Amino acid sequence: MEETAAAAASPAPNAAKTAVSDPAAGAAADGEASADPTAVGDDEHDSKEVVLRRYFLQEWELVSAILHRIVAAGGVADPGDVHRIRSIMDKYQEEGQLLEPYLENIVSPLMSLVRSKTMELGASTDELLDIIKPPCIIIYTLVTVCRYKSVIKFFPHQVSDLELAVALLEKCHTMSSATALRQESTGEMETKCVILLWLYILVLIPFDISTVDTSIATADSVDGAEVVPLVTRILDICKDYLSSSGPMRRMSGLLLARLLTRPDMTKAFSSFMEWAHKMLLSVTDDFVDQFRSIGIVEALASIFKIGNRRALYESVSGTWNDCSVVMKTNVSARSPLLRKFLVKLAQQICLISLPPRSPSWRYKSISSSLGANLSSSTAGEASGSIEQANIDQIDTCSLEEDMDVPEIVEEIIDLLLTGLRDSDTIVRWSAAKGIGRITARLTPALSEEVISSILQLFSPGEGDGSWHGGCLALAELARRGLLLPSSFPDVIPVIIKALHYDVRRGPHSIGSHVRDAAAYVCWAFGRAYTNHDIKAVLEQLAPHLLTVACYDREVNCRRAASAAFQENVGRQGTFPHGIDIVNTTDYFALASRSNSYLNVAVSVAQYKEYLYPFADELLCNKITHWEKSLRELASQALSLLVQYDMDYFGGHALEKLVPYTLSSDLCTRHGSTLAAGEVALRLYQLGFTFSTDMQKSLSGIVPAIEKARLYRGKGGEIMRSAVSRFISCISIAGISLNEKIKKSLLETLNENLRHPNSQIQCAAVDALKHFIPTYLVSSGEKTANDVISKYVALLDDPNVAARRGAALALGILPYKFLILKWMPVMSKLCSSCTIEDKPDDPDAEARVNSVRGLISVCETLTSSFDQSSNSKDSLYAYIKDNVMRALFRALDDYAVDNRGDVGSWVREAAMDALERCSFILCRRDIVLLRPAPASGHESERSEREVNASSTAYRLFDSGIAQDLVSGIAKQAVEKIDKMREIAIKTLQKILYHQEHLIPFIPHRELLEEIIPNSMDLEWAVPTVSYPRLVKLLQVSCYSKPVLSGLVISTGGLQESLKKASTSALVGYLEDSDINTYYEGKSREYLLSCDMLWVLQHYQKCDRVITPTLKTIEALFSKRFS
Repeated sequence: MEETAAAAASPAPNAAKTAVSDPAAGAAADGEASADPTAVGDDEHDSKEVVLRRYFLQEWELVSAILHRIVAAGGVADPGDVHRIRSIMDKYQEEGQLLEPYLENIVSPLMSLVRSKTMELGASTDELLDIIKPPCIIIYTLVTVCRYKSVIKFFPHQVSDLELAVALLEKCHTMSSATALRQESTGEMETKCVILLWLYILVLIPFDISTVDTSIATADSVDGAEVVPLVTRILDICKDYLSSSGPMRRMSGLLLARLLTRPDMTKAFSSFMEWAHKMLLSVTDDFVDQFRSIGIVEALASIFKIGNRRALYESVSGTWNDCSVVMKTNVSARSPLLRKFLVKLAQQICLISLPPRSPSWRYKSISSSLGANLSSSTAGEASGSIEQANIDQIDTCSLEEDMDVPEIVEEIIDLLLTGLRDSDTIVRWSAAKGIGRITARLTPALSEEVISSILQLFSPGEGDGSWHGGCLALAELARRGLLLPSSFPDVIPVIIKALHYDVRRGPHSIGSHVRDAAAYVCWAFGRAYTNHDIKAVLEQLAPHLLTVACYDREVNCRRAASAAFQENVGRQGTFPHGIDIVNTTDYFALASRSNSYLNVAVSVAQYKEYLYPFADELLCNKITHWEKSLRELASQALSLLVQYDMDYFGGHALEKLVPYTLSSDLCTRHGSTLAAGEVALRLYQLGFTFSTDMQKSLSGIVPAIEKARLYRGKGGEIMRSAVSRFISCISIAGISLNEKIKKSLLETLNENLRHPNSQIQCAAVDALKHFIPTYLVSSGEKTANDVISKYVALLDDPNVAARRGAALALGILPYKFLILKWMPVMSKLCSSCTIEDKPDDPDAEARVNSVRGLISVCETLTSSFDQSSNSKDSLYAYIKDNVMRALFRALDDYAVDNRGDVGSWVREAAMDALERCSFILCRRDIVLLRPAPASGHESERSEREVNASSTAYRLFDSGIAQDLVSGIAKQAVEKIDKMREIAIKTLQKILYHQEHLIPFIPHRELLEEIIPNSMDLEWAVPTVSYPRLVKLLQVSCYSKPVLSGLVISTGGLQESLKKASTSALVGYLEDSDINTYYEGKSREYLLSCDMLWVLQHYQKCDRVITPTLKTIEALFSKRFS
């Protein structure tokens, strides 16, 4: 039941499929010419069968052809046919009713084939089993999809088939399955199940079975004390199957129920009950005994469900005693399935003990039809419904109060109430349905006692299982009209608590199943009661349902609450803005938690009826939730609600959050710190003016946290991130701080910069990005120099975490700080981003951060002053001579540690930095070399002329262009898929930039041919990238760097990459369409020269030499093979 209510909101799949081909064969088989699914018809007025045929089972033409082939051949010739049909049917597991119009066309011919072959070959032959097993697999697949009741309607049921089916079952009973895997099944299990279901229909023949049994037809008389031999044969086989762990256990139980409840089966019934009594009392811990106990109890439950009350009444006492004994055994304690069937059997025994009747005190709504319910909203009809709901009970009350309730009923009700506390959902669900069925036969006074006992399940000392079982029981009572409106004052507060039930257990919480069941209760209310009686209740429930629908952690609970709200809106129509909210909180919109919090909830909160319940839920529950990501999401969601009532959030909400930031509970103080920052930031963005007292409270949060030493111990890292985010928010909001607090917050951020956790470092850097411009830029040059000197000094700190944080911090410093000491900063970052300058420094993350910080410093310095000024030539010259050289060295970082190729992180950052740095130099070139344009057309022409010019001094010259493309192209042919893809995308940005044309790229046309401006190519796939990129070997300026990267792949250890790259290289050598740029020299000669260059250049580098030699060996073997 876990998603009962959610299922109500789920749209039927395949609801918009296109029409299928005409199942002519099926139409011919059943003689319905009107069932043509391709015929144009009216979906609204056609029959259900015709509409289903028109839109569903699109594979019917294939299925029909296979069935005709099977029937015509008298069996399955190709085993693949069975697999194809089964795979088609399996797709309809969730919507089996879509296959029902086709069942007769599928089942009838297959069962006719089974019957005819059995009559023709005889049930004792092995050949028969080989023929009938494949059709039985198909039929059993339909049983699993559509359930057995829909399928057995089309089984043959002639009287003469009974003995035939019993003989066939006896033959099948000797078979054993070769495998337990469904996909490898050869049909033994499926055949047994189908024959058992066939007998399930055949034992319903309206004649005494003794008249059908040919083994006694010639005898003069039959001993009345003996069971009919044919029945004995069925009983013996079914008893064996009751100890099976497969589906035969259930099928045999159903067959026994139909057989033993016949009027002529008194002796057989008594015999079976004696055997069952003996087996249940002798149960042991043996696995076979456990399964036999489950099978016997399941069969008894089926017997008591469909049997005649008078015939079964004498067996009630003995069966209940057996049930009570088994319930107390260890086997029952270990088997949820056994307890479930014991509960089912107990409730059926109770129903046999009570007289069947429809209680006059039951609540009666107007109609179960939605259309009739909506049309009854007029005053006259409403008053009529009230009279009907409050029906006079004077004539029947005395009769009901005087009803004698057997003692066994009280015992069974106690058992069911205990079942509501069971640890397994299937037991609780079965017990809840039993409570509903039994209460319908009790007097009003007794039913009130039952409801009172159920409400005791919601006491604080009860566990989650009791709450879940209680919700299920209340839902069942409501659905059956047994929960009267007079009970609402006691029930509704309990349901509201269940909607928010969430109990912390260690590092997680429990309660999602309780919240789902509570939503199911609300869903049942909408279907069971009239608007007059439920209106006041719904006004209480609506905010809570929407709170769960938008803010619950679990998707099934969000959808369940949404379904309950939708049901009540559709049937009661009294919710404010109900239709608009239903359209917003739909099944798919609630699938994503972040979308529910940040979009759906914000849309619903625009209505005042729901704003404050939403805010209270976030403030009281969600920002204190045990899951860190949910607290972060809740703080963002709370800030998005600020727009609807700034005074409330700027006053009440912040006043509530500030004290919570010092809570002893980690979750509470973490969530409150985040929420306080986010709310303050949002208030500032909306133009809210903070009071002096509020600014003082906000500014004192971080010092108070530090004073309380809440960074220490468990959760210190979480709080550091939250504090950094809080500082970032109040910095953007411009909360006034005194000098002491400014210094304290700066020290806090500097400490977080030194933390080894990268998330804490990034949060601190983000906070510094806003804190320094807001509070420190106006403090003068001394403060700026101190800050810069501190971070530059940290780049040499022995603590690697300090070096990482300092590099990032330098990258976010504002222009007014950097302009004071830009050269020492850039010089230090240049030396920190290459491994050659620090050979004893194994920390790759520090180099990555240095590269990122360096390019950020360059962009900050070059974008914050007048581009037409010539005063910064020294800065650009430094970028060209030093920064670009350092980035090219970083592009050659191949450091390796126990994590693998950590140098790839540096190379990835270097490629991005080189691209951005190239654009910086090109923009400066355009400013210096191009006069101010008079029009847009002249601007475009002059830019092209500038780019074509090669005589004037250039920051970005041909040498840099060649090194840039060569270095990135080398990364594009190496062994890491991600690096190849990043390198290609970087080259695409360089070649096809929209704003600036990067000049002086050698052989640009060839590069654009090899690397088109397309997103369709999957460059990470070796078979896509290598055949294109090896063409760069024909160009001398790229061939050596590209080959030095290519040999890493061709001589590497990864077989698939080695095969693809070697194949591309050999293909390049053999491709006659490729022309080299050196006339008269072969590709083999040029490649050999490049190979010699690689061997000489990397002669002391085993990383390159070893794969190069392997590549040479591979080329020779390919060439001379």
